[in-house]
Amino acid sequence: MNHTIALIDDDRNILTSLSIALEKEGFKVQTYLDGESALIGLSRTPPDLAVIDIKMPKMDGEELLKKLRKKTSLPVIFLTSKDEEVDELLGLKLGADDFIKKSGGFSVKVLIERIRVQLRKKNINIIEDSKNIISHGKLRLDPSQLECEWGGKSLPDKLTTTEFLIVQELAKRPGIIKERSQLMDIAYREDTDIEDRTIDSHVKRIRKKFKKIDSEFSAIETRYGSGYRWNVN
Repeated sequence: MNHTIALIDDDRNILTSLSIALEKEGFKVQTYLDGESALIGLSRTPPDLAVIDIKMPKMDGEELLKKLRKKTSLPVIFLTSKDEEVDELLGLKLGADDFIKKSGGFSVKVLIERIRVQLRKKNINIIEDSKNIISHGKLRLDPSQLECEWGGKSLPDKLTTTEFLIVQELAKRPGIIKERSQLMDIAYREDTDIEDRTIDSHVKRIRKKFKKIDSEFSAIETRYGSGYRWNVN
């Protein structure tokens, strides 16, 4: 199966060079020069993953991702050229699954490998438990569709693939503490450059998404010095 990658960047040279490199690796490619046209195109013809530049005309990458996250868990890799954005991206506050810096040299090979990591995470890790619906109290997880419900309703903002994997790992064994290192192994099985605070940022975003549907949400419990667990109470 040839995966389709969407490239969204206002730099035609980058679009051309990345398209050629990805097609050589067997990927199908969709290209867009701004966030506005990308939002329409991605809705009509959903790709398997999107690579999005942050700074673009008409609709920037941040706004595009916010709109996408309301209806899809599509894996997203951000391209960023500003060093001051790195901390925010590392914290994953914007809902991206990964990021690549343009500044200081831009390795197409690194980007292609990051793309493959995200696709494997989506297509292999989830499929392993595709038939196992997880249900605890108000929670219902369907790994085959990456669908998460709370109290019989879908979350207003869909969980990203990484966020889904974290919730799934915690909910599989309620009451059992999962160390950050364990969650990192699940969510970033093939990436060794992830720090503890990255998991903390993911959990913060997960809680925020659940609280949009239930302001009293407290199912993910922080065990200071240890990690997290799914609260059975």
